[in-house]
Amino acid sequence: MPLDPKTPAQTNAALMARRKAALPSGLGQTYEVFAARAEGAEIWDVEGKRYIDFAGGIAVLNTGHRHPKIVEAVKQQLDQYHHTCFQVLAYEPYVELAERLIAKTPGNFAKKAFFLSSGAEAVENAIKIARAATKRQGVIAFGGGFHGRTLMGMALTGKVAPYKAGFGPFPAEIYHAEFPNALHGVSVADALKSLEHLFKYDIEPERVAAIILEPVQGEGGFYVAPPEFAQALRALCDKHGIVLIADEVQTGAGRTGTWLACEQWDVAPDLITMAKSMAGGFPLSAVIGKAEIMDKPGPGGLGGTYAGNPLACAAALAVLDVFEEEKLLDRSKAVGERLRKGLTALASQHKSILDVRGLGAMIAIELFKGGDITQPDADLTKRVCAEAIQRGLVLLSCGVYANVIRVLVPLTASDAILDEGLAVLGESLKAAGA
Repeated sequence: MPLDPKTPAQTNAALMARRKAALPSGLGQTYEVFAARAEGAEIWDVEGKRYIDFAGGIAVLNTGHRHPKIVEAVKQQLDQYHHTCFQVLAYEPYVELAERLIAKTPGNFAKKAFFLSSGAEAVENAIKIARAATKRQGVIAFGGGFHGRTLMGMALTGKVAPYKAGFGPFPAEIYHAEFPNALHGVSVADALKSLEHLFKYDIEPERVAAIILEPVQGEGGFYVAPPEFAQALRALCDKHGIVLIADEVQTGAGRTGTWLACEQWDVAPDLITMAKSMAGGFPLSAVIGKAEIMDKPGPGGLGGTYAGNPLACAAALAVLDVFEEEKLLDRSKAVGERLRKGLTALASQHKSILDVRGLGAMIAIELFKGGDITQPDADLTKRVCAEAIQRGLVLLSCGVYANVIRVLVPLTASDAILDEGLAVLGESLKAAGA
């Protein structure tokens, strides 16, 4: 007999029963837990159990749950207006946010910005802009990359299961090169050679509109693009008139120790996509880039009904204020150092952990059976995450082989919270047989 949706459920199990009856199975859920309230880097479920949040809503909560300055900014905006559709009646917070983001974006050239609602939308629009600017169709992405769940996003994504399986055919003229991955034997030279192979076997560079990459692959396993690789891509794009796009949806908003990870490249991309933490949990994304490229689509070619919603713009402006007032870029580096130290100590105790890596506070460990690099251990990874949630720690796995545990804890988390979470992770590794 179906449960009455008007009856308040007091347990996770009761809510899961309602969920399974009402929602499609393709909408995954990592844990059978329902949140009741959250603060900072902590969450309490409907049964009153406390959790330390090392997931951050998948990199969305760099400023933490319910940061008071963000909450207040949204409340104030709500008292004025909450929607007009910017393309119909404009509002200043949208313009101010664009100005402030442009000022923080690398590149010694004029820039423009506009807003959308999700990371996938930002990526799709960056591709649209690149095609409009170059009058070309081809796009090159990288194996292991993740760029969204729309058809174009899936086409760009270099990971089949679970994102692409069963959803084809995908948009044409999308190609994948290798991403540098020293742990798995792919050097920068190898990755660049794979691009040359594409130019020989599949598409001439004169037909390529854009090359898109994540400075640190998110779903792909937290592999960092070496600066020399980005510099080589910049030179290649300059040589052939290709637009270089940095997908900073997961890396942006201070996660890697700089506002944007591409600041650490010493070269600037032409276009940048942002989303996730830029608005502290409110749905907002951005495309920021070289003005002469951004201006190529004609009027009406860009936009969206909810794009740049006033509440989300107010939240994003507050996020920028919080970063400045609380020196969160410095905190990001400190969080990263503390996590790296703690995870390295765990790696010395568990031979299954072969790598601790990341940039700033975007840190991960990779697990292998018996420490054998040829045997990625997805089962162990699942067991560790299962043990952790039972002990009150929210973790996320990722990676092409599903054997990576990533940490995306809010940058506002205290050292005590970080240490408590690391201790729980240690207990979970031990309990899982790592």
